[in-house]
Amino acid sequence: MSSLARLRAIAGRFAVDPPIGAVRPLGRGLINETYDLEAGGQHYVLQRINGLVFPRPEQIMANLQVLGAHLAEQSAIGLRIPALIATREGGNFVRDADECVWRLLELIQDATTLARIERKAQALAVGTALGRFHHLVESLPNERLGLTLPGFHATPIYLDRLLDLVGRTASADRTPEVQRCIDFVLHRRPLAAALEDAQRDGRIPLRVTHGDPKLDNMLFSRDGDRVLAIIDLDTVQPGLLQHDIGDCLRSCCNSGGELTGEGDRIGFDLAICEAILVGYAQAAGQLLGRAEIELLYDAIRLMPFELGLRFLHDHLDGDRYFRVAVRGDNLRKAQIQFALVTDIERQAPQIRASIATCFSRGDLRKRSYP
Repeated sequence: MSSLARLRAIAGRFAVDPPIGAVRPLGRGLINETYDLEAGGQHYVLQRINGLVFPRPEQIMANLQVLGAHLAEQSAIGLRIPALIATREGGNFVRDADECVWRLLELIQDATTLARIERKAQALAVGTALGRFHHLVESLPNERLGLTLPGFHATPIYLDRLLDLVGRTASADRTPEVQRCIDFVLHRRPLAAALEDAQRDGRIPLRVTHGDPKLDNMLFSRDGDRVLAIIDLDTVQPGLLQHDIGDCLRSCCNSGGELTGEGDRIGFDLAICEAILVGYAQAAGQLLGRAEIELLYDAIRLMPFELGLRFLHDHLDGDRYFRVAVRGDNLRKAQIQFALVTDIERQAPQIRASIATCFSRGDLRKRSYP
C-alpha cells in the first residue's frame, strides 16, 4: 500500500463524510507527523502521535477528552481548541498496523500562524490568550489529568543528562563551539533548580498548564491581531504556570528568530515582553500569588536555558530527538537559546521592573477576567 493510500485508509476510519480527498503535509512541527486532510468537502488535521516522544499516547487522548469537556462547560470562553473527530466506532483515536496512534482534529478555518510578532497588538493578544487559557483551566482539578510526558520541564534532569553525556565524551573530541556551550551551562548550574525548589518547598503550586505555549501554537485571525485558538495540546498536564509564561516569552521575544545561526543578532525584545505580560495580567494576573510573581524573572531566563540544554544534548547524542535538516542544526539552536539567556540577564533590571508594574496588586484589583 502506498503512503497516500495508507493515509487515506486511516482517515476513512474516522466519522467523516466521503470522499477522502487530498492529504498534504501540514505545519512545521518537530515531533508529530501532521497532515491537512480533505474529506467530504471539509478540511481536517490528521496526525500521528510520536510514540518515541510520548510513551503514553492514550493518556494524551484521555486528557484532550477531559479538557474539551471542561471547556464546553465554560461560558463565553473566547478561545478555541480544535475539536476531536470521533472514529466510526465512537472512540477518539485509531491504531495503524504498526500500533501507532492516529487522531483527527477540527481544522480551524480563517486562521493563520505568525513567524514572529510584528506589533504590540499581537503581543497583547498572545498574553491575553495564554492568560485566558490558564483562567479557564484553573477550575479543572489536577487529578483529572494524567502525565503525558513525565519529567517535562524538569530542568535539573535535563542538566544531569547533559553533564553525564559530556562526562562520557573526551574533551579532545569537542569543537570550540560545543565547549563554549558547555562552559555556559556550567556557569549557570544553580538556575536549573530554581522553579523545582520553589514548588518542592511549597512556595508555588502545581496547576493545569499547556506545556508548550510557543508562538507556533497560537492561531491568529487573518488580520493577525487576535488569537483565535491555542493548539498542540499534547503536553497539557499538571505543571507550573511559570514554565508556560517563560516559554511563551522565550518563543515570542527572540528578535533574531528561532532558527538563525548568528548569536550576536539574538536579542530579547523588552517591548514585546511587556505587552505579553500586560495581556496576561489582565486575563489571569489574579491567579498568581506573590511568590509566583517573584519567580517570573527566573522563569523567563530558565526556559531558553532549558531548551538550550535539550538542543545541546541532542546534538551530542546524534540528533535522536529533534528533527534536523543537517548536522549541526541542534548545536546552532542551542547557541541561539543561550544567547537569548545572556540578553535576558543583561536586561534583568528592566524585566523585573516590567513584571512589578504589570502585576501590581492595586492595578490587578481594578481588572476583571475577560
